[in-house]
Amino acid sequence: MRLALLTLTAISTLFVAADASAQTYDPHYPVCMHVYAGGGRSGGGNNWFDCSFTSLEQCRATASGLAATCDVNPYYAFNEPQPRKRHKKVY
Repeated sequence: MRLALLTLTAISTLFVAADASAQTYDPHYPVCMHVYAGGGRSGGGNNWFDCSFTSLEQCRATASGLAATCDVNPYYAFNEPQPRKRHKKVY
């Protein structure tokens, strides 16, 4: 029983560690450029994201002439006010 628990813990630790390094978006910048690098006949390619832009115009100027698109970063923390929590008064 102890061996099974240790094995399960080791496997789950590996999955958690793998997910942390797989994030391709930088949450500090609001715009990302998705670059589509050549894939040739194999169909694969070296596509990557460059999330170092502060505006769509800046990203589009950099992407000009490249096989790339500019998108809003889905992981950027916009400066939106946090919803206020209302507590009901209990008498």
